[in-house]
Amino acid sequence: MAAAITRILTLVLLLVAAGTGPLYASETFPTGRLTIETASGGKYGFAIEIAQTPRQMAQGLMFREQLAPDAGMLFILPATQTMSMWMKNTLIPLDMVFIDTDGRIVNIHERAVPHSLDTISSAGPVKGVLEIGGGMASKLGIRAGDRVVHEAFQPPK
Repeated sequence: MAAAITRILTLVLLLVAAGTGPLYASETFPTGRLTIETASGGKYGFAIEIAQTPRQMAQGLMFREQLAPDAGMLFILPATQTMSMWMKNTLIPLDMVFIDTDGRIVNIHERAVPHSLDTISSAGPVKGVLEIGGGMASKLGIRAGDRVVHEAFQPPK
């Protein structure tokens, strides 16, 4: 428990430091694709930017004025952990999709409020977080338990 709290506090401090200026507004991100498969049979593809380094994770989608409906950013964590984020310097509403190691969606925080300093956390340990446009999860019927297909997540055998 203490280790998880330490990881969360470290990430929060990193995000606080990152949000203080435009230094992080110039990060570049590798790109890729992922698919979300819903329990109801839907398959939704997203063009993604991938945040893996501390600097990329700190910048995230801050300072963006728009996000295409089929676009998003995938944060791939170095280790499975409880993840906490916020919306400082984020100009658009986002849905945050928290994903475990096998690609299952643990929980979704819908329509995160731009500029908010409120902490948004996963409901348990996760390997990644997908940020998509605010309201897209509801519009597409994406729910906890659905599956994200991407090489960062290993499906159960």
